[in-house]
Amino acid sequence: MGSGAQTKRLLLLLLLRATRCGLAGGDQRSSVTNVIEVTNGGPWGDWAWPDMCPDGFFACGFSLKVEPPQGIPGDDTAVNGIRLHCARGNAERNKHVVESRSGRWGAWSEPQWCPSGGYLVAFSLRVEAPTPPGDNTAVNNVRFRCSDGAELEGPGLTWGEFGDWSDPCAKGVCGLQSKVERPRGLLDDTSLNDVRFFCCRS
Repeated sequence: MGSGAQTKRLLLLLLLRATRCGLAGGDQRSSVTNVIEVTNGGPWGDWAWPDMCPDGFFACGFSLKVEPPQGIPGDDTAVNGIRLHCARGNAERNKHVVESRSGRWGAWSEPQWCPSGGYLVAFSLRVEAPTPPGDNTAVNNVRFRCSDGAELEGPGLTWGEFGDWSDPCAKGVCGLQSKVERPRGLLDDTSLNDVRFFCCRS
C-alpha cells in the first residue's frame, strides 16, 4: 500500500474514532467511505479538526471567506476559509453549516448551490506557488463539481493556477478538514493552504 493510501486509511480511522467519541464537529457520522484531496496545496500551516455534516446530510453548497487584494505594501491572504452548506436535497438548506478552521481575514460570500438538489462530489484548488520572500497567498479559489456534472467556482482571487480535480465521491461530500497557517504578526501571512473533504455513503 502506497504512502498516500496509508495516509487516507489513517485519516478515516481517526475520523471514525473522533465522531464516535463526539470530538469531530457536527453530529455523529459513521458512514465516511473516502477522503478526497488534491496535490497542489500550499506548504504552510497545520491541519485542523474535521467538521462533518449531520447524519443523512450532504454538502449541497459552499461559501468562501475571502480577503480582497490589499495593495502595496499590504499583506494578501486571499481565501481564508471554506464553509460547506449541508442539506437533504432541496430541503432544509442553510440549517447546517460546517467549516473546520478558518483564518481571521476577509468576509464570507453568499452560498453557491448545486442545481436540482445535487451534492458536491469533487473539487479543484487555485493555489499560488510559493514565491519567497514575496507576498504569498496559497489558496486563492476553489471549484466544485456537483453530482449532476455542474461546476461551481468560488468568488476568490486570481493569483496562481487551478490544479487537477480530486477523485470524485461516489455519492457526495459530507465534511472537510482545513490546513491553515496561524497569524504571524509582522511576517507574511497565507491563512488557508489546503483542504481535504470526506465522502459518505448515507
